[in-house]
Amino acid sequence: MAKLLIIEDEKDIVQALEYNLKKEGFAVSKAYDGLQGLKLARELSPDLIILDLMLPGLDGLELCRTIKREPPTENIPVIMLTAKGSETDKVVGLEVGADDYITKPFSMRELIARVRAVLKRYGKKSKIVQARLKFTDLTIDAEKHEVLASGKPVDLTAKEFSLLQFLAENQGRVFSRERLLDQVWGIEASIETRTVDVHIRRLREKLGKAGKRLITLRGVGYKFV
Repeated sequence: MAKLLIIEDEKDIVQALEYNLKKEGFAVSKAYDGLQGLKLARELSPDLIILDLMLPGLDGLELCRTIKREPPTENIPVIMLTAKGSETDKVVGLEVGADDYITKPFSMRELIARVRAVLKRYGKKSKIVQARLKFTDLTIDAEKHEVLASGKPVDLTAKEFSLLQFLAENQGRVFSRERLLDQVWGIEASIETRTVDVHIRRLREKLGKAGKRLITLRGVGYKFV
């Protein structure tokens, strides 16, 4: 039984989510503010978090950023709930590490479908044991979730690691931003492509000289060489 954590301050929404998700066979915990949500995320290690963007105490963006930065919680998938439907809000949510988003008001059937899709995607990832990728100036170790650039450890977020690993595993192949969103984020859409550019830029900065392996093909996409 998958364990879900709902972090949402609107009690009516929490009750509706809890009722419908339990009916679908999920175990559900809940928090009504950001600080309580962070505490439960650390204590419970849920299989997935449903996170509201606007929260008292600690807002959803900062909470998502913290969850995706800390080793005990960085691999927990996050679906962000937001009353804001603009492209910018969606991009920002993905940039801080959200795995998917859904805009209020939403269909309960759609949300449950997205929960199942994200859990399935993460389930597949956990079953695949990737080989250690080693280059002259870069080492990517999936089991240790560790990256070394010129022999020094590099602190990457879970999404940055996944993006680097995917490109390195497919070195030489060119991937469009849309394809990378689909493969790394699991989102089939074109409007959030800026988040790929942001993650590539951050990877280059963090990897130093090894960042030159990430090549931009203008109007096409990115590749690892």
